[in-house]
Amino acid sequence: MTDCALSCKARARGTIGAMAMDEYVLDSAVVRGFVGEVRTAVESSGSPAAAIEAIRPRFAELLADPGWLPDVYQAPAPESGMGGGIGQWLLYRAGDGSLSLFSLVVPPGAETPVHDHLAWGLVGLYRGTQDEEIFERDGDGLRLTERRAIEPGDFYALLPPRDDIHRVRTTSEEPSVSIHLLTNDTGCVWRHTFDPDSGEQHDFRSGYANVDCDDD
Repeated sequence: MTDCALSCKARARGTIGAMAMDEYVLDSAVVRGFVGEVRTAVESSGSPAAAIEAIRPRFAELLADPGWLPDVYQAPAPESGMGGGIGQWLLYRAGDGSLSLFSLVVPPGAETPVHDHLAWGLVGLYRGTQDEEIFERDGDGLRLTERRAIEPGDFYALLPPRDDIHRVRTTSEEPSVSIHLLTNDTGCVWRHTFDPDSGEQHDFRSGYANVDCDDD
């Protein structure tokens, strides 16, 4: 099987009875192999934390591989649901919504809103540099708990409610590209953005730049 960019994407989504099939938007040997290893790790682990530990080495290899992600999935998206030209590009999602793999492209100088994910998983930087701010709930508001610089190859775990609320800002002169492996259909679930000063919460769905959600 050969790598395929957006113009030649192979969709493996459909239904068998009432069960939706997995969707490989980027249908490549690398993505299929990675997803297969992730599924094996999840099924054989007794907890999300154990699954994350099992996946870490393979995720690090994915971030270090310069050739598997086509340029189209490393580009900003002017009509982004996250604003600021931020492109959220779906690469794979499970038919039952239990897993997704996507790239997030943040243009130079742009930043995401403060947001949550409502899923456990791994996030790592593939290209560019970022600053990340991590928040936690503090009564009715938010409290900044950590600020850190992120370099290519760096990655971190999300285990809600720990570290699930954050904001990232691109600090490089090129767009930053991060790879997300999360245990929901992140672009299509309703989650939240937050005012970092007041803690005010708003319902939010980021969408994907390249595929629709089922109810769109």
